[in-house]
Amino acid sequence: MTQVLALNDSRQIPQLGFGLWQVPAATTAETTATALRMGYRLVDGAAIYGNEAGQGDGIRRSGLPREDIFVTTKVWNSEQGFDKTLRAADGSLKRLGLDQVDLLLIHWPCPAQDLYLDSWRALIRLQKEGKALSIGVSNFQEPHLERIIGETGVTPVLNQVEINPRLQQPGLRAFHDKHKIVTQSWTPLGQGRSFDAAPVQAAATRAGKTPAQVILRWHVQIGASVIPRSTREAGLRENLDLFDFALTDAEMAAIAALDEGARCGPDPARFNMA
Repeated sequence: MTQVLALNDSRQIPQLGFGLWQVPAATTAETTATALRMGYRLVDGAAIYGNEAGQGDGIRRSGLPREDIFVTTKVWNSEQGFDKTLRAADGSLKRLGLDQVDLLLIHWPCPAQDLYLDSWRALIRLQKEGKALSIGVSNFQEPHLERIIGETGVTPVLNQVEINPRLQQPGLRAFHDKHKIVTQSWTPLGQGRSFDAAPVQAAATRAGKTPAQVILRWHVQIGASVIPRSTREAGLRENLDLFDFALTDAEMAAIAALDEGARCGPDPARFNMA
């Protein structure tokens, strides 16, 4: 069982989960069930991934009680706006075969559309209706967060953003800490760009772990929730094996020095794809 982090709505989220981005729809159910049986308890999906049906099927196949599994999905950009977001959430629940999700996120702010505030108001409604136990956002930057909090008085429990050793976003993480928003890291391994970095290699050698495990442990120690993806059973096991070692303060500082502000994914200030 992995550690948990407190959410600002008095609920908790597992610190380590697994993501379903780019997991083929045909194998999503098997991958999900396998991961849950191994010990994962957080399953991160999204409507745009095209595999919500498999996500829900895998949850049922796992044999675990529903209340033991933390289920996340996301509203895609083309479904932003108050009414469309409500309909999108119902569509996700139908595909998942669930009455509610543990966490519902707005996938991107898409500032050029200027609909994310209306979508946030829809998520507030969905939480009141019990369809989403907690609500949050993904890829939001400080101005987007300030706007939705200021306009509604409701603070997201979590912001899922790109974080890895080459893109550490310390300013955004500090904003999250101030407002008790959990930082959740997507593309946490940064497409392997830091595997050969001297601090990562040295820590891996010292701890007897892989570079990937060192980087995922770094996420854990900065207090983030982290959702690596793997379609291989061996990879799922490796990513889960993070809680029998710790990085030293010197190792953490050396990895912090790798930050260069380099993204793997789109810039949320400019990304508006529907």
